[in-house]
Amino acid sequence: MSGSTVCRRRWDWKLALASWLTIGGVYACFGDCAVAQITPDRTLPNNSSVTTQDNIRIIEGGTRAGSNLFHSFREFSVPTGGTAFFNNALDIQNIISRVTGKSISNIDGLIRASGTANLFLLNPNGIIFGRNASLNIGGSFVGSTASSLNFADGTQFSATAPQTAPLLTVSVPIGLQYGGNAASIQNQSQATNSSSKLVGLQVQPGRTLALVGGDVGLDGGSLNAPGGRVELAGVAGPGAVGLFVDGNGLRLSFSDTVARANVYLDNRAEVNVRASGGGSIAINAQNLNLTQGSKLKAGIAPGLGLGDTKAGNIEINSTGNVSFNGEGSGAYNQLESNAIGNAGNINVTAGSLSVTNGGQLNTSTEGQGNAGNVNVNARDTVSFVGEGPNNISSRVYSRVEKTSVGQGGDIYIKTGSLSVSDGAFLSAITLGIGDAGNVTIDARDTVSFVGMGPPADNYFPSGAYASVNTDARGEAFKGRYLKIRQ
Repeated sequence: MSGSTVCRRRWDWKLALASWLTIGGVYACFGDCAVAQITPDRTLPNNSSVTTQDNIRIIEGGTRAGSNLFHSFREFSVPTGGTAFFNNALDIQNIISRVTGKSISNIDGLIRASGTANLFLLNPNGIIFGRNASLNIGGSFVGSTASSLNFADGTQFSATAPQTAPLLTVSVPIGLQYGGNAASIQNQSQATNSSSKLVGLQVQPGRTLALVGGDVGLDGGSLNAPGGRVELAGVAGPGAVGLFVDGNGLRLSFSDTVARANVYLDNRAEVNVRASGGGSIAINAQNLNLTQGSKLKAGIAPGLGLGDTKAGNIEINSTGNVSFNGEGSGAYNQLESNAIGNAGNINVTAGSLSVTNGGQLNTSTEGQGNAGNVNVNARDTVSFVGEGPNNISSRVYSRVEKTSVGQGGDIYIKTGSLSVSDGAFLSAITLGIGDAGNVTIDARDTVSFVGMGPPADNYFPSGAYASVNTDARGEAFKGRYLKIRQ
């Protein structure tokens, strides 16, 4: 059944993704379903070819233009235990592949490419990365449901309007072009590396891993780019998302005129860019929701780094609500134990921010170096409420921990109204050696601190704290440690 997948099981997908999991009433899934695989179309001057060797689909041919190699497929899926191997020349810089048929790409095996080429996979119908999906490529990876890829010379490589004789270019890709109603992307990958460590989808150090769709969801899935960059972006309407080279990786840019869709991380999903330095995360969405212990992790990994090492930032840009709900759910940009260097910042720009049931924003230092800053700019409201099931309070903190030497980071919140309640808190505290950071609240309307924490060791009233513990060494209370502007 070309372009379709038949399934006898019903999957419990998120309701928000239900509209794109069916095409013509036919469900897409993995496991014991008959999954369509890799079928080239015939739209290129030199068409792609696929041969099979055991469970490996070897992809060759395609049309070369300078350092760009173009592939075009009617359908592209990789079954469980299978491999899609792009057997390209080693001097190729960009492998650009599109799906021109009507089927979702179900990836539950390995995608592999030769050399250090960046790999672009465009499927306007949607992309699902299953639990066993993994990457083995030397460059960056961009998975997108855009309709076409834009190039610097004005040409497009379109998946929705493929030309019989397309104009293929030697110039660099500069953007992803979207029409209306972009399909979604979901990642469930829990693949492990040779050391049995959970990595999910992973690119090489310093490279970029980007998922750019309609709604983008990580349902228990992981994304890893050590010292590189992870970009998650939801696009709801027509427009172009900019794309440009940034060192060894890639970076996206968004115009205010491009409508956003939603991004969610659920079921202990994780994005991790920690390494010996660098490492950044960028999320552009309408609403961003992290639940059930899902995490964004940047900073410097344990035992790594140097004195002048700097971690990258976590940048969250939302036109609607950002929500961290559930114990451990949140954003972490930390200098971890025995690491050396400086943590990066967490920057949140949103309509509103909600941190509940033990969620947190954390830029602390547990090594030798400075903590990062937490900067929140929310148009309407910011709220921190309650604690999780293990009495871990909802919080934002930038601390120098007990075994650490360094400066604490600052906490800055600008909003309409701020509410901190039921044991939640804002904390810029030194427990080790170093000065505490500052807490600044800039609210147009109201600031409220109400209620106590749980009756346990961390029992205290909700509040904002900037201090040096009695057994620590450093300074605080400089007359600017806590400001509330109204």
